[in-house]
Parts: sequence; C-alpha cells; structure tokens
Amino acid sequence: MSPVVPIRGRVPQPRPYPAPEPTPYDGGWAVVDLEASGSSSRRHRVVELAVVLLDRDLEPQGEFTTLVDPQGPVGPTHIHGIEPAHLAGAPRFGGIAGRLLGLLRGRVLVGHNVGCDRSFLVAEYARVGLRLPVVPELCTMRMATRYGEPGGTSYGLSLRACAAAIGVTGWRPHTALEDARATAALLAHYAPRAAGLDRLLTAAAAVRWPEPAELSGLSGADALWTARPAWAAPGNDSAPRSVPDVRNGLA
Repeated sequence: MSPVVPIRGRVPQPRPYPAPEPTPYDGGWAVVDLEASGSSSRRHRVVELAVVLLDRDLEPQGEFTTLVDPQGPVGPTHIHGIEPAHLAGAPRFGGIAGRLLGLLRGRVLVGHNVGCDRSFLVAEYARVGLRLPVVPELCTMRMATRYGEPGGTSYGLSLRACAAAIGVTGWRPHTALEDARATAALLAHYAPRAAGLDRLLTAAAAVRWPEPAELSGLSGADALWTARPAWAAPGNDSAPRSVPDVRNGLA
C-alpha cells in the first residue's frame, strides 16, 4: 500500500491528484471541513472537501483536498470563492466516495460544528446508495465553549474567532483545507484538557465500515482529486499563508 502523501501548500492552477490510498494507520482522528452550495444538506451539495489525518497522539499523517462537482449551482461564491469555471474537471462525489471512506475508516470524525459536516457527508453518501456508518465524533466548537481561554469566545464561536483566540491567524477561512488545518490546531490545543478521548478512539476502531465489494458499483469511482487553485479563494488574496503545524498543539 502506498504511503499517505500530504497535499501541502498551494497550487497555481487547478491540478488533479491521484485518488489517495486508504490510510494504513491504525486509528486516530479525521479532521474534516466542507464547503457547500448552501446550508441544507438535503437540498444543497458539497463543492469542496478536505481531510487532515492525525494519529492517536495528534501527529500529522497526511492531508487531502478536492473540489467536487455539485452537478448544479455552486452557491454563495462570495463566501467560499468557488465559481462554476473552477470546477471544470472536478470529480463528482461518487468518484471520491470510496477513497474518502478509506481515509475516514477507523477514525474519530472531527469538525468545527461537526454535526453540519456529518449531515452533508451522510446526504452525499445516500445519493450514491451508501449508508455512512455512525462514528464517534468530536466538535471543536463545543470544545471551545468548555476548554477555551477565559473570554476567548466573547467574539463568537466561528472557526475564525476560535482560532484567533488561540493565536492562529493569517489564513483563508472558507477554503476547506485551511479550515481543516485550523480545526486540527484547535483540537491539538484543547486535547490536553479534554477527557474521554481514548474512549472515542477505541469506539471508532470498532465501527464496521463498508467493504470494498460494497463500493464496486459506484459510478466514476477512483476519480482524480482536484485541488482548489490558489486564486480561487475568498477575497482572491494571493499571498502565501499557512496554518501552524498542529503537532504539539502550536498556537
């Protein structure tokens, strides 16, 4: 099995990547972020997604991102920065569904307002005829309310506000990969104060996931993953930026 190769940095134009191999690592955290064409998982579609993989000790293992063809309107371009032309050649969700399951398998699902991310994933998998398993999940928004710095949530619980409260700034909100990196930084920051994380990891490892034979009927499976171009960002800011490395909970 090929090693997980992180997709790091920013690319000058839309660029296809081979579908990521299912991770060989034993458990850990799958930090996800989605951009969508609207707020309803029943009526709207995913237009971009990213996954940052961390091992049980929050060490980075890889990160993956792709634009997704919603087969319809892209929604609020003024928020996520994605225009219809950016999606030329992007895979449909069915083309990435199998490999995405491989990345999520055996891991705790993490997101900032993770229930929203989960509901979109459940809906997208249902559209291609698969039932996403019920997996343990962890919400960094809820962690912020419980473990955040005193007064740190006075400006709200948005990802931007929570990240700023721990010193993570200078990144592009509403780009899936950078949002996922910021969420991973929040997880690493709050984890030392959080209880029950080992129980979540143990429960995640016991979840039954669809087997390869159950995925064989997916249309367009193993499509190339296509990263967002550098210039297709909210505000069209071309200055290179990055979120701090999540290892050791840097903030």
